Amino acid sequence: MGFILRAIALLAVIYLMLLVALYLFQSRLIHLPGVPGREILSTPERIGLAYDDVWISTEDGVRLHGWFVPGASDGPVLLFLHGNAGNISHRLDSLRIFHRLGLNVLIIDYRGYGQSEGRPSEQGLYRDGRAAADWLRQAHGVEPEELILFGRSLGAAVASHTAAELGAGALILESAFTSVPDVAAELYPIFPVRRLARLRYDTQAAVQRVSAPVLVVHSRDDEIIPFAHGQRLYEAAPEPRAFLELEGGHNDGFLRSGERYTDGLEQFLDRYGPR
Repeated sequence: MGFILRAIALLAVIYLMLLVALYLFQSRLIHLPGVPGREILSTPERIGLAYDDVWISTEDGVRLHGWFVPGASDGPVLLFLHGNAGNISHRLDSLRIFHRLGLNVLIIDYRGYGQSEGRPSEQGLYRDGRAAADWLRQAHGVEPEELILFGRSLGAAVASHTAAELGAGALILESAFTSVPDVAAELYPIFPVRRLARLRYDTQAAVQRVSAPVLVVHSRDDEIIPFAHGQRLYEAAPEPRAFLELEGGHNDGFLRSGERYTDGLEQFLDRYGPR
């Protein structure tokens, strides 16, 4: 009996330690600028695209790095907000696709990512999204209602929040989750993660406040964010809205789906995108 009690006590201590770790280290679990690394490994020049290095100052004085990649001279402008790992140099495949669609693209690294200053935080990333949209307004005369906001994975939470706050011409959410607590509850069902969650990234709540056309892009094969998250976001989005189903994993679905992906983006933007 004494051994059993000691084992139970040890398990209880381990459980409590894990609860403390989940509470204290949420940002490190969600924001992964060091995976695979902060070094800029390549630039759009490697895939034959001209670009401008961009430095953007946020409202709280953080200096962000990004690229502006021109497309068609009369094409719409897309703000690309990437996922929770890596940096802008890991997104060249997407830049190539957007260029083929005739889009002008601004892609930024959040604070603490790539060459950007600072440390990532939820409110900080929202400030980064606002700063990028404001830079486009000042540098290129692109008003929010003329801007395509594109967010992938974590970036979808930033994009939807930016669209809800500033407005947008169109909003595209790819491989997105409904909220961090929803994902955490699925990953860690033995922990009271909803009560522990300090980071929300509530994409679903934000998309309900969006007045722009919304395209939700998701794969049934997504091994990180279940397909049901995309379905719930689609249901929460206002009209007009559309859903593009992909095949392939969380990080390669847009590549594996090939023409289905590019045609789906093009059809949505032709029908609902800013002119």
